[in-house]
Amino acid sequence: MEEKQYDFKPKTWVSFTILLILIAAMCCTIFITGQQLHITMLTCMGAAILLLVATGCSYKQIEDAILSSGNLTVPTLLILYTIGAVMGSWIASGTVPMIIYWGLKLINPSIFLVTACLACILTSMATGSSWSTAGTVGVALMGVGMGLGINPAMTAGAVVSGAAFGDKMSPMSDTTNVAPAVAGADLFDHIKAMCFTGGPAIVLALIGFGVLGVSHGGNADNETIANILTSLDSIFNLNIITLIPVVLVLVLALLKFPAMPTLLISALTAAAIAVLVQGQSIPEIMTIIENGFVSTTGNADIDTLLTRGGMFAMHYTASLTVIVMAFGGILEKCGVLDEILDKMKMLTRTVGTTVATTVVIEVLLNLVTASQYMTLVLGGKLMMPVYKEKDMLPQCLSRTLEDSGTVTSPLIPWNLCGAFISAALGVHCFAYLPFALFNWICPLVAIVWGFTGMFQWKTGQIASKKTYRPVDSAPPAGAAK
Repeated sequence: MEEKQYDFKPKTWVSFTILLILIAAMCCTIFITGQQLHITMLTCMGAAILLLVATGCSYKQIEDAILSSGNLTVPTLLILYTIGAVMGSWIASGTVPMIIYWGLKLINPSIFLVTACLACILTSMATGSSWSTAGTVGVALMGVGMGLGINPAMTAGAVVSGAAFGDKMSPMSDTTNVAPAVAGADLFDHIKAMCFTGGPAIVLALIGFGVLGVSHGGNADNETIANILTSLDSIFNLNIITLIPVVLVLVLALLKFPAMPTLLISALTAAAIAVLVQGQSIPEIMTIIENGFVSTTGNADIDTLLTRGGMFAMHYTASLTVIVMAFGGILEKCGVLDEILDKMKMLTRTVGTTVATTVVIEVLLNLVTASQYMTLVLGGKLMMPVYKEKDMLPQCLSRTLEDSGTVTSPLIPWNLCGAFISAALGVHCFAYLPFALFNWICPLVAIVWGFTGMFQWKTGQIASKKTYRPVDSAPPAGAAK
């Protein structure tokens, strides 16, 4: 259906009032009342609708804006529920317990955080999904860290860092494809460009995890680990067959299968293993896929960790997804975001301020839209004319979009990415934020390179499959800055 065009443009004070209401309400909810985010988001959306209608926006335009958000909402919901099914089936099959079991046997506490980060990098690069990495391997690593006496926030930080970097660098990741598509860059030029910002950031993060591991490596003794191993061994039949779902995900990802069928195949395979190897009945495994696994090892910590998963466990995040995507659609289609972001374009006189402004805009969009996809699309649309004026290569823009938009989304509690990962790992976003080293180092590296001029390529400086102007044509007037 063709989208109807409207002439309404919100006043500047209306747009900024809506933004301030959202930020103030979220801060009160998180830091003062401690309530769930759904009612707060609905209240903010209601306030935005009242302000827009009172200043001349038709309610029909608002309805159309909400409906337009469905294109992003439905695929996101399907992925969420599928990951819930994967989490439940992977635990029931013994896949997650097997990883925990051998992780406790083989991993030294002092190098655990580095190992956890590297494991999530490889998994996320192979699958192209930070969400599925956190919901599967990440959950298992949380169990290993608990057994080794590692602070759960540190473990979660290592998981989030590795998952985010691997997602950024994977050609199968949706965000890694969205960013260059919006910026007009070539996919592999985009990935190469990210090596110059994401590369130093992940190296610094790994060094940081190494230092944290040595100084806060945990205090678990052999008796504690032995009790956990005994608890796992008492309820699960742990053997190499239980690792088949992991191998399937990696193989199918390398074969470039889409995420949805890959996750479904892995979940169904894990369900079959749960029946054939772990002794679950078909009705039992169907219930687990729906409602999640309930652990009865007798070890309170392990039972808390493994009692999770299931499609219904995704209802919290899924319902929040519907609300924030609808709200984001209103802000975008009714011109609120355009008005806010247009006032920030004055901060782009030099390459350094252009990169810094892009980072700030992406973080702001993550706060307001609660969706990394909308953040990438809106930020890319807004900033592309500025990068064209500076005669910069498209991958400079697409890289900066990911350096800020993609990597900061897991740090915001009401962002879809942050809400899901926090629920999957059982650690609040603000608890793991200081330890998600890569996620806040990467934007800083991008800003530093912007102001120093390093790796900020103009047309013709390096080989590029796509450019904003023909290489043999004259650069635009603003390109000298």
